[in-house]
Parts: sequence; C-alpha cells; structure tokens
Amino acid sequence: MPQQPARGTRLFTVTADTLVAVDFGPRTKRRPPGPYGRLFARPGTRAFTLANLLARLPMGMFSVSAVVMIAGTRGSYALAGAVTATGLAATALVAPWTARLVDRYGQARVAVPATLVAALGSLALLLCVRHDAPAWTLFAAYAATATTPNTGGMSRARWAHLLDGDPDALHTANSFEQAADELCFMLGPVLAAFLCGAFFPEAGTLVGVVLLVTGVLAFAAQRSTEPPPSGRTTTGATTTTPPAPSPLRSPGMPPLLAVCLALGAVFGSTEVVTIAFADAQGHRTAAGVVLALQAGGSCAAGLLYGRVRFAGPAEDRYPWCVAAMTALLVLPLLAASLTGSLLLLSAALLVAGMATAPTMITNMTLVQRRTPDGRLNEGMTLAVTALLGGIACGSAAGGWVVEHLTPTAGYGVPVTAAAVALLVALAWPGVRTAAT
Repeated sequence: MPQQPARGTRLFTVTADTLVAVDFGPRTKRRPPGPYGRLFARPGTRAFTLANLLARLPMGMFSVSAVVMIAGTRGSYALAGAVTATGLAATALVAPWTARLVDRYGQARVAVPATLVAALGSLALLLCVRHDAPAWTLFAAYAATATTPNTGGMSRARWAHLLDGDPDALHTANSFEQAADELCFMLGPVLAAFLCGAFFPEAGTLVGVVLLVTGVLAFAAQRSTEPPPSGRTTTGATTTTPPAPSPLRSPGMPPLLAVCLALGAVFGSTEVVTIAFADAQGHRTAAGVVLALQAGGSCAAGLLYGRVRFAGPAEDRYPWCVAAMTALLVLPLLAASLTGSLLLLSAALLVAGMATAPTMITNMTLVQRRTPDGRLNEGMTLAVTALLGGIACGSAAGGWVVEHLTPTAGYGVPVTAAAVALLVALAWPGVRTAAT
C-alpha cells in the first residue's frame, strides 16, 4: 500500500511537456494578530497585567465592604457614609504624594510598603468594628488606607514606558486599561456584597486585603517592565537632569483636571440617584445590577474604542467624546421621568455607559501627553484625585436632590455635571491645544 505524502511537502511530476507541482500543505492561512494580540505579544506584558488586575479588583470592593460592615454591626448608614467619605478625602490628599514617591524612587520600592500600610489600615478597621471600638477609631483606621497606590496609574506608566514612540499601540493600551477599570468596578461591588452577605460582614474587607497585597507583590516582582525612576537612566546610572516641574504647572493640565472633577460628579451622582430610584421602586437590591450594566456598557465600548485607529489628534476628539456622554446621559433622565420603569432605566444606563470609556481614555491620553517626563504616575494620580473629589461632590448633590425633590429629578444632576464638563472642554483653549 503506497504511503501518503507528509503534510507540508511538494511532489513534482511531468505530463507531456508540462512540469506539475502538487503542494500538500494546509490551505488555511493564519490571521494576523489584532491590536490587542500585538499588544500582549510583548515580553512581560501579560505577567504585569494579570498581577495588576488582581491588585485593582479590591478598589471596587473596599468602600462597599466598609459600608456593609459598619452599617451591619453599628446599625448606622450615616456613620458608614461618614467613615468612607473620610477615607476618600484622605486619599485625595495623600495619593498625589504617594505617586510622586513612586515616580522618584520606583514602583517596587514605594508601592509595596505603601500597600502594606493601607492593608494594616483596613485590618485595623475590621478589628475596630469587630470589637466595638469607639467611633473615632473607625475614622482613623480607614484614613490609613489612603496610602494605597494608584495601581491603574502604575500599569499605564509601564505601557507608556514600553510603547514610547508608538501612539497607536499606546491608544490600545489605554483603552484596555480603562476597560479593566470598568470591569473591576463592575465586579468589585458585586463580589463584596456577596462575601459580606454569604459569610460574615468582615469577609469583603478581608478578601480585599488579601487580593490587594498579593496583586501588588506580584506586580512589583515584574522588574523587567518597570519604568526607571526619575533621576535615573534605564541602566541605573544617576543623572544630573534637574527635577521636572509639577504636572499642575503643565500647560493644559488645569482644565483637564477641571473636566475630571465634573466627570467625577457624573459618576457619583449617578450611583446615589440610581440606588434611590431602585429603592423607591421597591427593588433596592437590584441597584448593584443596574449600575453593573452601566459599567459593562463602558467596558465593551472601551475595548471597541481601542481597536479604532484615529487620524486626527486626541485634542480634536475630546470635546466630541464629552458631548456624546452629555447627550446619552439624557436617556436615563427620560426613562425615569417618562416611564418610571427600572428595566428601561437599566437599558438607558447601559447605552449611556458606552460614552464613558472613550471619554476617559481620551482624557488619560491627554493627561499623559501633558505630564512632564519622570512624573507620569503623579500626573495620572492627580486626574484620579480630581475624579474622587467630583464623585464626593456628585454624591452629595445627588443625595440632596433625591431627598428634597425626587429620585427621578436626581438624574438631572449627572446631565448638568456632564454639560459643565463639555463647557470647560470647549471654552478652555488648553484642553484643545496639542502639547508641543
């Protein structure tokens, strides 16, 4: 019995005066990798990304866990809200200083001890709640968690270091990071609520601490992709370059931070108003699912946005992104006011969320371009700090409108905050002027 030719070989024969070649190789062609495939084909990128995702997931768990833990044992949502607000304010003050140290001395040298201090603060809060310590100890313990490093900012700094000179790949990386943020803030609260409800009130905080410490240690261990500290070259030699100026002094940075403040108000007010609306409909427990749909829409849009290659500068796209976000936020207001249906509101929030990621991706791209060399973590942390401040203001404004008017009227707050962000993006030339 004759043997079959091996795959990938060629046979040659002659018929009359014609040479015939027969190729037995496979007929399928391998598709070239997409932008995300090319991104993670770089050595070391998958390792630091997985570790960072592990460290970033607790960011969406801690506040929910603290509220459930404190309110469940002390019987006071007012105390729980005050404690978490104190931690938010402390983070807004401490985070830029932590980021500055990260830029100056390196991610591994600063992030690990800062994370351990924050973990001790969370464990101290757990013990104070567990053993019925005085209320002031809860504020002190939770304030210590402000040293938590900006894990998302450190990951973006690594991409900026690895992809220097490749704006298309950096756009894809920023899109992935924003989608990862949305995914973590979508899954984090759900996981925290499940742990606290299924096991014991402190379970969410305890698991969050374990994930945070494990993720940061694994992330810091990836030294091959870590950007060099400012003042040192990639070979470790000390340079004589004078320190870069503060990102706050960079042209165009103040208006970008003002937009971040307004966008934070959008996020904070939407969360509070949605919880109040679901509660008024008799479905308070469904509020987390409704908000998760909004984050899911943003996550999907962010991944799609990262596959698009834009010809013009990001400065030209930015006002359009903010304008789209403002327009789509009208949908939840209409769904709540015209129908009063929680199901239709969920669909409206899902669609409205699709403008969040493109806006934040473009925002972070502009922040990176305007941040001086050697201070990238600080620049991005300032943007996050502005977002946190806006979230606090938006939560307060949304709560006031809900209490004094109606939950339906509360959806006018995020629309107003987005309109303010659009006015700043259009009126302040520094936002739309490309950095030189």
